[in-house]
Amino acid sequence: MFESRDEEGILRLAMSSVPELGAFHASAAFLLSSGELVAVPSAGHEASSVLADQLAALRGEDGPVLGSEANWAWAFGLRSPDGLTGYLVLTGEHEPAPSELSLFHVLAQHTAAALANASFLYERDHARQLSRLSEDLATMNQHLKTTVDDLQRRATIHETFTRITATNGDTADIAAALHTLTGRPVAIEDRFGNLLSWAGPAESHPYSAPYGRREETLRQASARNGVARNRDRLVILAQPRHEILGVIALIDPEPTVDPHVAYAMEHAAMALALVLTHARNLAETELRLRRDLVEDLVAGVEDDSVFARSEAVGHNLHGPHYALAVQWRDASADDVVASAVQRAAKKLGMSGLVSRRSGAVVLFNSGRPDGKGFYHALAGELGDECGAIGVGGRCDAPAEFARSYREALRALRIRQESRERCGTTFFDEIGLYRILGQGEGGANVETFVREWIGRLLDYDRTHRADLVNTLSHYLDRGGNYNATAMALVIHRSTLRYRLRRIREISGIDLSDVDNRLNMHVATRAWRVLDTPS
Repeated sequence: MFESRDEEGILRLAMSSVPELGAFHASAAFLLSSGELVAVPSAGHEASSVLADQLAALRGEDGPVLGSEANWAWAFGLRSPDGLTGYLVLTGEHEPAPSELSLFHVLAQHTAAALANASFLYERDHARQLSRLSEDLATMNQHLKTTVDDLQRRATIHETFTRITATNGDTADIAAALHTLTGRPVAIEDRFGNLLSWAGPAESHPYSAPYGRREETLRQASARNGVARNRDRLVILAQPRHEILGVIALIDPEPTVDPHVAYAMEHAAMALALVLTHARNLAETELRLRRDLVEDLVAGVEDDSVFARSEAVGHNLHGPHYALAVQWRDASADDVVASAVQRAAKKLGMSGLVSRRSGAVVLFNSGRPDGKGFYHALAGELGDECGAIGVGGRCDAPAEFARSYREALRALRIRQESRERCGTTFFDEIGLYRILGQGEGGANVETFVREWIGRLLDYDRTHRADLVNTLSHYLDRGGNYNATAMALVIHRSTLRYRLRRIREISGIDLSDVDNRLNMHVATRAWRVLDTPS
């Protein structure tokens, strides 16, 4: 565009570029000539006098046009520093997305600058011819030089921020570019005033946006739809449509706003809106992909697509994995717990897929996790020491993830139903408890416990004795008197007395192998399930 001096050719090039930006096309283009809007002839496009009248009614502003067969038709004013130069009319079957609309505005600005440049080139050539005839035109030459500098600065500004958005730059790149272009310190904040990036002399710590009333400042900036002043700062919003995504604040104590500074801030705001919108869309897409992937793994999907999808969210699904099911006291499986799980896992260098399911947060972790370390890290993130984590068995292929997830839920339930309800339980370490944890209600297990140690439980409750606990330690240590007495911190004679009372009260001979096994299972179940006495 900037290489051409043909205004109609520039507009045709702009019209031909529209389909490259989305499912839209340019239906007409007009140039302002002697105060009249004149349609630019273009193959396949017809401009009516009615359309020209509608554009004239817009009085240089952007706006919708009527009478088009398309669902969306919009006129973009082509404005240069000297005023309106024409219009570009775009149509489509649907309204453009914010990113597409931003590109259309950039195209309109680019086209207007090219038209201004073409006009300038023509005037410059004419001025050079006249300069040989009269020294009176020296002032015009100086004016033209100023115009060139202005266009070059604007082109530099435009190219700088276009390059940042085209190369996936971030907020730090935008702040640094704006600082370089204006020579002033720059702060980029989020919607709530938290500092995202700073460029310039070292900022104060901690950073605090010096606004008297922030919401009022944002409202005024939004109403101006451009640069607004707040004390010694110039403020502009990154605001696609009606949502404020970010704020650019430039330290500028001068009483007036330099036009080039304002122009640079406007382009910076457009770039920031694109960057923040892109980041939000990526985050939402990744979250949705992770949840869908976890759902398929829990359902037992076996196709190879899960590997490609896991790579898309940055996780290596190959190699051994373990399922973790997490529930926390007074916290449902919401984003708070899920976010805490992600932070705790990152702090420990764990790599996994996090989602929410069945009232719990589920994590498929690459490799066997550090159960105790992860529990304490998660407790620190949530500020609560009481929660439960169940860890399923190892799975080496996607088809095994569903099994590991079920085991994690069983381990979680066993932990929650045990005497020590807070902590981590590994399914592959609970041994006999796997059988005890399979029933949903535990009625059969409770019946078994009552059958074998019910009398002892009743005696302990009535006499505040400790016979069941003594029996449990005795059987756990294979009937070793010394080891049992040491574990209970009692004398051997006291242990003999308690064992004799156990035989008398229960009526069961502990020397019988089957009786010892059943009593041992009953005491283990009592420990896990905390059966009511």
